[in-house]
Amino acid sequence: MMSTTPTLPSLDQVNAALATVNDPEIKRPITDLGMVDSVSVEADGVVKVRVLLTVAGCPLKDTINRDVTAAVSALDGVSRVDLDLGVMTSEQRGNLHETLRGGQAQREIPFAKPGSLTKVYAIASGKGGVGKSSVTVNLAIALAKTGRKVGIVDADIYGHSVPAMLGAADARPTQVEDLIMPVPTPSGVSAISIGMLKPKRDQVVAWRGPMLDRALVQMLSDVYWGDLDVLLLDLPPGTGDVAISLGQHLPNAEVVVVTTPQEAAAEVAERAGTMASMMHQRVVGVIENMSYLPCPHCTAEGKDHRLDIFGSGGGERVAATLSQRFGYDVPVLGSIPLDTSLREGGDTGKPVVEADPTSPAAAALTAIAERLDGRGRGLAGMQLGLTPSNKF
Repeated sequence: MMSTTPTLPSLDQVNAALATVNDPEIKRPITDLGMVDSVSVEADGVVKVRVLLTVAGCPLKDTINRDVTAAVSALDGVSRVDLDLGVMTSEQRGNLHETLRGGQAQREIPFAKPGSLTKVYAIASGKGGVGKSSVTVNLAIALAKTGRKVGIVDADIYGHSVPAMLGAADARPTQVEDLIMPVPTPSGVSAISIGMLKPKRDQVVAWRGPMLDRALVQMLSDVYWGDLDVLLLDLPPGTGDVAISLGQHLPNAEVVVVTTPQEAAAEVAERAGTMASMMHQRVVGVIENMSYLPCPHCTAEGKDHRLDIFGSGGGERVAATLSQRFGYDVPVLGSIPLDTSLREGGDTGKPVVEADPTSPAAAALTAIAERLDGRGRGLAGMQLGLTPSNKF
């Protein structure tokens, strides 16, 4: 009986398999990024691959190892994958930097360009304590679950809580020359926060206006976001420096105002919406958080009994006032009930739309995300960036 020699894969087949592997931080094929240093196929079916990491301490090298091994092992005739992980030289990192920049000027905010296809939503509130960060994080994950590429900028410089809520409190971004990679999270959402850039987690940020502006610009321009479908910005509460800077650097951002039902919160939420309009940004809706508490006893009996812990009507009041003030419709996008699973998810780094998707809060957040995702781009209330000419 004659033995048959197994057909070995060609180099082209191996490279094609490697082209299906994306760098987990940059989200582009490792072959396009110059990360594949060498490939060889031995007579016994062993495929040797050398992949260059951007930095020696790449936090996701195990992911690259697993994905490369899986992609090449799937080829017919491969007996084993021998993967060697090296590190890029300064020159190679410089070439990668140029590839990612695409020849663009330094400190250019891609989302501010007229041709940008990324929807930018700034999540604002008039006061703290209304659950704005929880809303931002859960909306981001709900949008990502639909297949969208989503990023979060934690622009709440002093109260940066997004990393912990995403389960990435101790994560640090990778840097390629002066370009920063956003931190990938288990939910698929990429994020950047001042909390990720500090040397120590407990270090206090004590900056004034110019430093706040510089930090916002850095997180928008010096971070390689790639081709995002949606970018969410978690703004600090109120109408201070960051809100003004956002209006100057991203006038095309659309604003979502978060409030709670009580009168005091609704009144200051109106100011946050008015501030956005003053900066020529469109307010696309209001979210009422902590709207009510489903009575646990009645729920157990199949009844719908709601306890208005913080009063009622705040969201409707803010939406009506802003609609009248701006001359276009500002709807209530949804009402989110008080839900212990929402709070627990924020504490443990497992947001509720992912950890408990059938809970009342998760259902409300998912419905709001679907409503935002289905929106077209309106021009009412937005600055078009046109320069008038008097040549008649």
